[in-house]
Amino acid sequence: MAFRDPEGRAEEQLKERGYVLGEVLGEGSYAKVRAAFSKNYNRRVAMKIINRRRAPRDFLARFLPRELEIIQKLDHPNIIKTFDIMEFGQKVFISMEIAGHGDLLEFIRLRGAIPEETAKIMFLEFVDAVDYLHCNGVTHRDLKCENILIDVHNNIKLSDFGFARTFTDGEFSRTFCGSAAYAAPEILQGHPYNMPAYDIWSMGVVLYIMVTGSMPYDDSNIKRMIREQLERHVRFPRGVRVTTPCQSLIHHALTADVSRRATIADIRASEWMAGARALLNEKQKKSGPQNKVEQRSKPNKNERNIVQQMAKKLDTVNNNVASSSKDTSDTTARQGGSSELAADMKGLSTE
Repeated sequence: MAFRDPEGRAEEQLKERGYVLGEVLGEGSYAKVRAAFSKNYNRRVAMKIINRRRAPRDFLARFLPRELEIIQKLDHPNIIKTFDIMEFGQKVFISMEIAGHGDLLEFIRLRGAIPEETAKIMFLEFVDAVDYLHCNGVTHRDLKCENILIDVHNNIKLSDFGFARTFTDGEFSRTFCGSAAYAAPEILQGHPYNMPAYDIWSMGVVLYIMVTGSMPYDDSNIKRMIREQLERHVRFPRGVRVTTPCQSLIHHALTADVSRRATIADIRASEWMAGARALLNEKQKKSGPQNKVEQRSKPNKNERNIVQQMAKKLDTVNNNVASSSKDTSDTTARQGGSSELAADMKGLSTE
């Protein structure tokens, strides 16, 4: 539920809602993230604060309303939970769950390629989250390792719904969204695209990164990258053993022909995913239920890093989207996504 107050005195009004704000953890040109504690939920949260006066017009008109509408309806253990959305004067306050153990990209940078048995469990949680979205008529359109957070039990938590939108069967979009290295060829070429199929392609890229610790394509040359995508040039790095069933699933997800690309049902039924649910159930028995309430009032180092990244993304991601303001895939948005990725993927090689 959104609460409105045209006057503002935001901090006092937040206290009335049970929130005590802490330090600023990250800040962009029109948004910041602050640590906070919710007395009502008895837990630490990240409070994202968006200043309407400073935000791009197109972001306020189209993308922010979509995001707010979507996130307040989502309720899944593998999706970052939104607790409250509040509007005081010209500022929007979004109270969100903190995952606690960084994002998937940082996880892989620190540990290297993820062993397939562990990757199966994590990828199944990822599949469950995306399946939930699609079944509820929502497409994410920015699936990437940086938007997959990890909690203290190494459970997956999907985040960042700035590009998300609702869809109906057979509906197409022309808006370029996300980062070039995770984008399907039809998007890089500026063609109208099936939104759930775009998510599937990005999932294939994420799985490749998980099991190899590297990128499937080099996005420094978009034309060459598109050619490799269309010609199905997915190479696996030497020295990293990826089983044939896993390779087959990645190839199926990274199929340029949308009519032949894997679906969520195909992923679940794949040979590689066999036994993944049993592994996940066993893990959950050992670690206990997800979303366990923790009562520490101060964020730890990992949580601080996460919210600092969130604040930075508010500028880089939303400004890239705002540049394609008429629902068309344009060169400016495409170059923005590519340069964003160059910074995001520092430390991962391509094969």
